[in-house]
Amino acid sequence: MSAAVRVAVVGAGYLGSFHAEKYAQAAGCELVAVADVDLARAQSLAQRLGTRAVADFRELLGAIDCASVVVPTQHHHSVATVLLAAGIDCLVEKPLAASAALARELVDLARAQGRILQVGHLERFNPALTRVATMLSKPRFIECHRLASFTERGADVDVVRDLMIHDLDLIRLLVPEEVVGIEAVGVPVVTQAPDIANARLRFAGGCVANITASRVSMKRERKLRVFQPDTYLAFDLGERSVRICRRTPTPGGLAEIAWEQIDLGAVDALAREIEAFLASVRTRSRPAVTGEDGCAALELAERILDVMESV
Repeated sequence: MSAAVRVAVVGAGYLGSFHAEKYAQAAGCELVAVADVDLARAQSLAQRLGTRAVADFRELLGAIDCASVVVPTQHHHSVATVLLAAGIDCLVEKPLAASAALARELVDLARAQGRILQVGHLERFNPALTRVATMLSKPRFIECHRLASFTERGADVDVVRDLMIHDLDLIRLLVPEEVVGIEAVGVPVVTQAPDIANARLRFAGGCVANITASRVSMKRERKLRVFQPDTYLAFDLGERSVRICRRTPTPGGLAEIAWEQIDLGAVDALAREIEAFLASVRTRSRPAVTGEDGCAALELAERILDVMESV
């Protein structure tokens, strides 16, 4: 695809505005329009970025090659269905849909239409992870803490599908094995759904993952710790840094321990995500985070929620 990729952003809210900004700055890309049922909001964003605003995204069918779907979760399926059926590639924010069954329908439709379907699991592009990806091998224990203060944004789903799903996706990447055991508990605080949750996952190969997510905390924290043979890695995903501890056995019996701190500084993970999506659109290559990945994360989230409800 030699001409500029024609793109639209459906949803001009908080996150949608960031998507639109990245497309407006991307090389080889034309931001054709932003769409939002709140036309005034779409117009404000479009005016700032020098593009067009529409209230109904369906007006753009035939005028765009791809789109970011950044509407509330309950509308992901209906919006992406129309776009995919019209031959438009989609980057859909996480979670891919309100349920794994609806997500599977999107995956099947994208496959039938020969369309790119990428899911917005942004942590896949966090440099703290990508920088040391080759060091991650055979984890034995993983611990995740993802804490945030409450905002209404994202509160249309429980904290498992809102926040914990980021870490479920990462853990699936680190441990590509069947989950054979789940313990979980969740507590509603502000909404009627769990706002604080903890899950303990046991994998077929013996690895255990302990995951905590809260959207009613006083502080923000995004930390991931990975324990594996001879190496411990502590990721601060918010600060984009990683601390690495390497263990080297010695003839005397006591191991030598060496520490390394890597600070990545400011790296725009969303820009990297959108660049990867545009590259997939241009080359018709497999996206960095596939619809199947999005489905699998949702399926695991639903298994965790089922356990919570049974407690």
